[in-house]
Amino acid sequence: MIEEEVAVEPAAEGVATVAAGAGPGRDSNFVQSLDRGLAVIRAFDAQHPRLPLSEVARKTGLTRAAARRFLLTLVQLGYVRVEGREFSLRPRVLELGYAYLSGLTLPEVAQPHLESLVGRVDESSSLSVLDGDDVVYVARVHTKRIMTVMITVGTRFPAHATSMGRVLLAGLPARELADYLARVQPAPLTSRTVTDRGRLGAMLEQVRDQGYALVDQELEEGLRSAAAPVRNREGAVVAAVNLSVSASRTSLRHLEDRFVPPLLETAAQISRDLGRPA
Repeated sequence: MIEEEVAVEPAAEGVATVAAGAGPGRDSNFVQSLDRGLAVIRAFDAQHPRLPLSEVARKTGLTRAAARRFLLTLVQLGYVRVEGREFSLRPRVLELGYAYLSGLTLPEVAQPHLESLVGRVDESSSLSVLDGDDVVYVARVHTKRIMTVMITVGTRFPAHATSMGRVLLAGLPARELADYLARVQPAPLTSRTVTDRGRLGAMLEQVRDQGYALVDQELEEGLRSAAAPVRNREGAVVAAVNLSVSASRTSLRHLEDRFVPPLLETAAQISRDLGRPA
């Protein structure tokens, strides 16, 4: 049990780390302790940057004793800090994703186009990719903060409630999309979030047909967004680019009429830079 302050030695510089390989497969090669350690790291997010031991155990499904061992190991390695009864991530966790992002040319290709788009419309723009049932932000240019949740590179949101997520889902092969719709249980993030899978499927068909997605305050009240697909040279949807606007300043109709055309142009420019024929 860890109800009192925990004293640990600071991690030494240059501690070697081990990169995780493929996703978990429950076979003889599956390392359960690594899976649990990563679950402990994922327990922290923008809404929960500091957690007590009991909450980490609850969110990961681990016993308090097991959660304590993983947390203190991460403290020793320099990925987690402990202050009193609460734990939080340290900047060193960024190393775990840096190798992926540094080798990913997509954000580098997209960044100047996002900057140009934001300069034209004076609204925030982001680029994301699909990871499981979530979108993950890989590039972002912002003008003003219109969301109560801070968005940075690496931020994740459920795909079903975001315009970029719907573009990415609509771009999946038919079998993968059917599997997603059969599996997902859309959570209501606001009173407007579409949670009926049949209705969501119909909306994704519309997104595929029209070539862009509009979302009206389904992720957060007061936020509207539009997104368009970024395609590779084979025509597959590999990312999505969006614009986010304040619902108090921009109607859904104005978002579609004023902002979707430059958004589509930007998505096409990024696609061309990725080798997509004009």
